[in-house]
Amino acid sequence: MKISSPVAYGSGAYIAHKSLESNISNYKVIPYHPNWSYFPPAIRYFGDKTADLIHAPIDYAIFSKLPSKPLVSTFHSFVLDRYIEPYSSIAQRIHYRTDLKFFIEQALKKSKVITCGSQYLASLVKSELNYTKEIRVIHNGVDENIFIPKRTKRKSDNKIKILFSGDLSRKKGVDLIPKILDRTESNIELLYTSGLRSNKRQIKHPKAICVGSVDHSAMPSLYNEVDILVSPTVREGFGLAVAEAMACGLPVVVTDCSSLPELVDDKKGGFLCPINKAELFAECIDTLAESVQLRKEMGAYNREKIEKNFTLKKMIEEYKNLFEETIS
Repeated sequence: MKISSPVAYGSGAYIAHKSLESNISNYKVIPYHPNWSYFPPAIRYFGDKTADLIHAPIDYAIFSKLPSKPLVSTFHSFVLDRYIEPYSSIAQRIHYRTDLKFFIEQALKKSKVITCGSQYLASLVKSELNYTKEIRVIHNGVDENIFIPKRTKRKSDNKIKILFSGDLSRKKGVDLIPKILDRTESNIELLYTSGLRSNKRQIKHPKAICVGSVDHSAMPSLYNEVDILVSPTVREGFGLAVAEAMACGLPVVVTDCSSLPELVDDKKGGFLCPINKAELFAECIDTLAESVQLRKEMGAYNREKIEKNFTLKKMIEEYKNLFEETIS
């Protein structure tokens, strides 16, 4: 069974599909530059015509479809509803309402199987697109043998380091971060990545330090250099960075929205905060900063939850079973 997976690099979807490639024989990721999405018909040239099955992110999956070959399309995110409009540019809104919506609707018709990275996404697809067929929910998985708790010894400077990992976009809640930092205690220091795709945007605040673009293989070390992960996002399809931080034994302070309540148990593995409430994010960060014991307890809880429910092995097994069922 040969599986072809055309996917744009520089995204969480790319990381998920590369994980499948590393663990499923004859699964081949065919990466393409994200800019090809401006001329999506060209995406049809990124693929393997000898493949038995195509697995692609649903956005442009219709252009990867091969005649008489089954297509499995996966929702890694969702941007077609009005909720996301305030966090999108005018050009993005037009794109979402017109061509992208058309491409996704065509993929829904032509795909043999639709999968989603969370229960939240599945319910959104059904309600917003009136999709009545079965949707297979397969959560992303974390390799718990790589993402492990191993705190880095630091100089005793009394600093509490928090981490923001993700694209520096409004959808990720980056505009809220300076307001959060304004309200936290003076010993709080934020490290932030510049995202998977090149982005010249910065978080301008004296407590914020950019660590640049960090390769995914280097992320376990970064998680282990900090004390808390923060994510004030306005929507997540799954929340891979949150899951990875949890696997590394970190407590998390994240938005109580979209898929994140599927990952994070409030007041057990961290805190779920109402959307756009900077003062509550800051209060929860300070609560964790004040107690080493609370950070350890919540981090250990998170590690156990990942081991039980969100491992890479579990994700691989579910996709392998799905591909075998689809081919047969």
